[in-house]
Amino acid sequence: MLYAIISEDIDNSLEKRMQARPDHLKRLEALRDEGRLVLAGPTPAIDSNDPGEAGFSGSVVVAEFESLEAAQQWADADPYVAAGVYAEVKVKPFKRVLP
Repeated sequence: MLYAIISEDIDNSLEKRMQARPDHLKRLEALRDEGRLVLAGPTPAIDSNDPGEAGFSGSVVVAEFESLEAAQQWADADPYVAAGVYAEVKVKPFKRVLP
């Protein structure tokens, strides 16, 4: 089943994000390589694809997991969690309708 992992950053998270980003991307690339990743990306803190120093306000990942528990465990092990980037992480079942 698909699950949406919706994360909200702490204020001024950009420096912590940049430090943990390589490890964060490796985990996403592994999901992609396994054919389980639907989409992933950050939410800019301002209305711009390149928010510069404004940074990001969170992230969204939609991927396939065996269960809600497995998705939650994966989310809890994210390097951004360990680095203190995220203030909150929600994991919810996701039903893909389009495309």
